[in-house]
Amino acid sequence: MSQHTFAGSPTPITNATHAQRPSGMPIHKYGSYEQVDIPDRTWPDARVTKAPRWLSTDLRDGNQSLIDPMTPARKREMFDLLVRMGYKEIEVGFPSSGETDFAFVRSIIEEGAIPDDVTISVLTQAREDLIERTVESLVGARRATVHLYNATAPTFRRVVFRGSKEQIKQIAVDGTRLVMEYAEKLLGPETTFGYQYSPEIFTDTELDFALEVCEAVCDVWQPSEGREIILNLPATVERSTPSTHADRFEWMARNLTRREHICISVHPHNDRGTAVAAAELALMAGADRIEGCLFGQGERTGNVDLITLGMNLFSQGIDPQIDFSQIDEIRRTSEYCNQMEVHPRHPYAGDLVYTAFSGSHQDAIKKGFDAMEADAAAQGKTVDDIEWAVPYLPIDPKDVGRSYEAVIRVNSQSGKGGIAYVLKNDHKLDLPRRMQIEFSRIIQAKTDTEGGEVTPKAIWDVFRDEYLPNPEDAAAQWGRIQLRSGSTATDKDGTDTLTVEAVVDGVDAVLNGTGNGPISAFFDALAGIGIDARLLDYTEHTMSEGASAVAASYIECVIDGRVLWGIGIDANTTRASLKAVISAVNRAGR
Repeated sequence: MSQHTFAGSPTPITNATHAQRPSGMPIHKYGSYEQVDIPDRTWPDARVTKAPRWLSTDLRDGNQSLIDPMTPARKREMFDLLVRMGYKEIEVGFPSSGETDFAFVRSIIEEGAIPDDVTISVLTQAREDLIERTVESLVGARRATVHLYNATAPTFRRVVFRGSKEQIKQIAVDGTRLVMEYAEKLLGPETTFGYQYSPEIFTDTELDFALEVCEAVCDVWQPSEGREIILNLPATVERSTPSTHADRFEWMARNLTRREHICISVHPHNDRGTAVAAAELALMAGADRIEGCLFGQGERTGNVDLITLGMNLFSQGIDPQIDFSQIDEIRRTSEYCNQMEVHPRHPYAGDLVYTAFSGSHQDAIKKGFDAMEADAAAQGKTVDDIEWAVPYLPIDPKDVGRSYEAVIRVNSQSGKGGIAYVLKNDHKLDLPRRMQIEFSRIIQAKTDTEGGEVTPKAIWDVFRDEYLPNPEDAAAQWGRIQLRSGSTATDKDGTDTLTVEAVVDGVDAVLNGTGNGPISAFFDALAGIGIDARLLDYTEHTMSEGASAVAASYIECVIDGRVLWGIGIDANTTRASLKAVISAVNRAGR
């Protein structure tokens, strides 16, 4: 189809309009990551269907990255939190690094703080004096693992250690043998002892060399039935895409001998911002265990975030086997121990992650809650017994200990849905849609004038002042009419006669009217004092159940040419309706 441009028409956008220009940054300094040749890779078709083994390294990797490392009291608080949450493997320190870490490991062993089903792990470099001190810290432990590492990556071999591949491999082999010797010498039969080895940095190490070193270590340890070895393959610095990270894990899993006796552990850091994805794809590629920290604590951009990983499983209906049901307690404890705040946008745990300010989001959330209630009722179930399906909320905030109070918050970007949600959730008032629009304009005027967020209390205060002036508070009263009492009688022909005692313009008055119902009769009575009112819409609902139920009535009226809503709340539905009419009438004269 041909295009025609006419005189005076705007210039059409073309691809060239959006062409990016060179940044001028020194890209020549950086090389691209190495891809892995696995044309028949299987991980893209895999799916995670169960929780992996977890190891928390908050007390080691997390602690060593803090500006103010944890005191013994804060360490113990973190350890106890991890145990309560359900972590069964916890790296508790680097005991050869100094007296503080050594003393902490001894304290939790000697004080009986470690449950029988929890395995503690300690890290060491491959030097004999450090290995001896490390194993010594574990004396008397029921279940313990020594984690030994040495650098295998080319840059470390060339720049840091200036050693050949064979020399680097020998460090790993000798270190493994020394760990076994000192475990045999220092640990008694009461200790179930395990071993973990890390070729550091795995993601920078040539795959064939990483395999060669790991096989040499296994030759010393001799993994077999009942004698597991953990091979941790760390992305200590994240270098590549999560897909390439997964390829490396699938390659290792395919090529390791004695695979059935090896636990492959994944240890991503977040330098590229994709640690969570890298960990999840590594599981799909054959990894058995994930090492990380709560809220992504750790060196530089952090270790992989155990909270996000676990909750991602939960959101897919997979039991993470870790208890996140009190997420705010977990966050507060972590903030105390680390002396660092969790970001308000942190997945699942941040202050604002279940909060919608946008009007369209708020409207969708409100409708989602309403639909959930309707679907549950139709099935004869509770909302907790049916599949969660609320727009913009991947999980039910209640499942992690959050209330619904913070789900919708109102500012200048908010709309009628959010305001209506607050009133329904906090005050059981289910406003008709047109009334939602009317009140949202009142709130919008407030936010436009004052700026910032409008709290639920402020919304209620504005609503009450606009529609429900307190008859018991003289200072809060306004409007021409205050209702005192009323009574109706119905004739044989169905006509209602209404008598209302009220205060009109500050003077006691009795209003009388007739009509085909109490509301119609009240409009007739108002006409007697010069108020022209006509009904457009009426709805009501109960606000509670049982004999003491209270009704809310909503009336849309044309009053002296203006369309206004009013609301009345009362245990008596007729009286609630009269109050709603008076609410609208009084607003018309305000």
